Amino acid sequence: MDSDPLSFDLMQPSLFQIHDTTTGAVELFPTVWSAAENLASPDKNLRMVALDQLIELKAPRLSPLVAYIIATRLTDPDLTIRKKVVKVLGEVLSRDKDGKPAPDAVYSHLTGYLSQMRFRPIYSILEVAASDIRLEKYAARLLNACPYGGGHLAVILADRKIPFDMRKEAVRLIGLVGYLDAFSVLEKLESRLATKLSGQQVMSFAPQSAPEETELLPVIRSALRMLQSA
Repeated sequence: MDSDPLSFDLMQPSLFQIHDTTTGAVELFPTVWSAAENLASPDKNLRMVALDQLIELKAPRLSPLVAYIIATRLTDPDLTIRKKVVKVLGEVLSRDKDGKPAPDAVYSHLTGYLSQMRFRPIYSILEVAASDIRLEKYAARLLNACPYGGGHLAVILADRKIPFDMRKEAVRLIGLVGYLDAFSVLEKLESRLATKLSGQQVMSFAPQSAPEETELLPVIRSALRMLQSA
């Protein structure tokens, strides 16, 4: 029987989800693959260039694989790279300027990865938010996909050895994301710090012990209100 061996449908997975969101994506494949490989380079400058290339090509929003690979850089040792990663992934989880969401496959791959995050990537995201308040909303979007975030942020908040700005940002993100499992930790810390502050005010002549810790009170109370209204 005569048959054309190429007449059957090729079920090859596509790098991009091509809908009404992009055109001419196939021509970008070589550049995308090269940049994706360089994103794992030990050279931070090469990683930065690769990330910028992928962002310029809008590959994180079009390709489930690229979005996933970029998410692995949330723990990049370079804070500048991490800032860009948090921002671009936060944008992927948002609607674009035309009001369109990212393709379903991109969204599911990315949120699937984020849902499995534990202490290290959560701490890394927190560090980004604490270093630049403009990135807080993007950090919150990423953490919103992680059910374990509240517990880890509560651990960070309770650790007095962690820098104050990190602990303060942990409280803010708990409130913004709405981690109800951290509510009891916030309540206990609020009670302890309120008692401590009251004692400091009564004994105003005595040297204060770690005075900055009591400065967490307004942030904690704000977060508690947000959680109560959730």
